[in-house]
Amino acid sequence: MSKVKTFLDSKIVKKDVGEETYLTWRETISYALGRGAQGMNTSMTSSKYINYFLTNVLFKKLADPMGTASVIRFFCGLFDAINDPIMGIIVDRTRTKNGQMRPYIKWSPIFVSLVMILFFVGSADAPPVFNVIYTTFLFVMLDVTYTAFDIPMGALAFSITPNGIERTKLFGISSITRSIVGALPQVFVAGAAWLPYFKSHTPQAYLTSAIISAVGIFLLTRLTYKNTTERAHHSSDTPSVKDCFRLLFQNRPLLMLFLCNIFFVLCKVAEQVSFYFVADLMFNLKYNAVVDVVKFPGFLLAGVLVPKIVEKLGAKADSRRFYQVCCLSAIAIHLLFALLCFKGLLQKPEGTPVPIVTGILVCIFTALASIPLEFKNLMQKEMEAETVDYIEWKTGTRVEGIMLSIMSFTGKIENTFSSSLGLAILGWTGYVSHTEGNLIQNSQTNFALFFLTTLLPAIGYLLMLVPMHFYNITGDGHRQMMREIKERNASVSEAEPIAETADE
Repeated sequence: MSKVKTFLDSKIVKKDVGEETYLTWRETISYALGRGAQGMNTSMTSSKYINYFLTNVLFKKLADPMGTASVIRFFCGLFDAINDPIMGIIVDRTRTKNGQMRPYIKWSPIFVSLVMILFFVGSADAPPVFNVIYTTFLFVMLDVTYTAFDIPMGALAFSITPNGIERTKLFGISSITRSIVGALPQVFVAGAAWLPYFKSHTPQAYLTSAIISAVGIFLLTRLTYKNTTERAHHSSDTPSVKDCFRLLFQNRPLLMLFLCNIFFVLCKVAEQVSFYFVADLMFNLKYNAVVDVVKFPGFLLAGVLVPKIVEKLGAKADSRRFYQVCCLSAIAIHLLFALLCFKGLLQKPEGTPVPIVTGILVCIFTALASIPLEFKNLMQKEMEAETVDYIEWKTGTRVEGIMLSIMSFTGKIENTFSSSLGLAILGWTGYVSHTEGNLIQNSQTNFALFFLTTLLPAIGYLLMLVPMHFYNITGDGHRQMMREIKERNASVSEAEPIAETADE
């Protein structure tokens, strides 16, 4: 046990990196497990599975299940996105002995877990109108409770260390942990297709997974609350709501990330229609578990390699250039995906599973596409932290909550619009809902599934390169910013006792 304790209390960055280090393995792992808890929630409530649950279980008795699900997800998603800046301001204006973020991490997961379970209690046997009202209400409650959890968790990562190398390593470990822990609900639902009972009882598979996830969320976030520390310097004066919004418009790099995320909507559509792609175009639901599993190397490689690359490059590290390389790589992979799988997916005999060669190629390209995606996602976390540092350097005010909430806002917009867009396009092409077994879709629907999965993401990544060209924080520039912020905060700290003495 002493060796374990020694390891947990040791620093995650042991060598001299030219600036002070703070994070221990205990704090890093505890934070990462909280991220894993978030992953369990989003696996159940923001992924492709909830779309399939809505259209093929809860709303299957409606005349237009696709249209109904699309409208609900669109408007509830807009509410959720608007809800983020409100929570960001609340966090920035919070001052307690336990910090700004940690009190929310203590209590909000309880409500997140409860609402998630209630959502999947819904039954296909209930009256259709009741299901629509019940689903809409619980979507709103999911949005409110998760936002109260998500914004403080994200802002905490910006606050527990000012060291860029430590933050990148923290994000890497958190990414791996979130991918492993967060995948557990998805693996269970996907694996249910292989089990005799759940294969014919789809709603029960979702509910069982939601209950398991709820327990995990509650337990893991206790560790996050207990073992983390907020270290950023915050004035005792709380910024006004007007000040919080004013600071947003002074943050050019944040605006560029915002625009990149808007274009990323096109890339996210592929994930939202993935279940339909496997069930209706590949015509074999058993591929679904494989398609999910092959994405894991992307998370793992990003979590391990991105921090190592950044640490090795040192002063030469440039987050903007790194981001651009990821986008170009993703474009090439998706174009090859479309070129090599077109015949096997769209020209196979109707009603038959894809040829084994095509199935293998789909799995390979799904795995390859996840690598630049996850490298980009992980680097963007550090870039988001850089935008918080940027506004503190420019104005002297640090507001993690409102800055993080804008990125969370765009993340919600991504999920909302990508989900609604995917469902709407499938509905327009005449997709026919089915709960169990296979059903032959028309050629327009099949082509839409192919296009949304292969070519549309390539277009999205291409558009993301435009705003990224104008992102104006470099590696050296960021390090100089942090030195100036530290010197300014030290001057303020030295002046405060003098001011207090004068008041006395």
